[in-house]
Amino acid sequence: MTEETIFNRILKGEIPCDEIYRDELCLVFRDIQPQAPVHLLVIPKKNIPSLKEASHEDASLLGHLLLVSAKVANKEGLESWRTVINTGESAGQTVFHLHLHVIGGRDLLWPPG
Repeated sequence: MTEETIFNRILKGEIPCDEIYRDELCLVFRDIQPQAPVHLLVIPKKNIPSLKEASHEDASLLGHLLLVSAKVANKEGLESWRTVINTGESAGQTVFHLHLHVIGGRDLLWPPG
């Protein structure tokens, strides 16, 4: 059994979020510690701890998450943005429920971190 995370509690409605999009596969909401003027989190309803644990059966879901990321970025009026998936603690993952960060609204430097 996978450990319950804050994202599981958000999905269950136990913790409120600033929701901007929802469908049968995922939820998108504003990050409570934004790193840019627009900082959204795209989380699947399926509990996958990280990209490392995703399997071939998740390929369609992963593609859907990327397409939703683009959809909400466009909805937010972004001309360009960064989509980030942190995998593992040393890469900056703090919630172990797969999620995509959609970050934009300012110039983003490269390399990150």
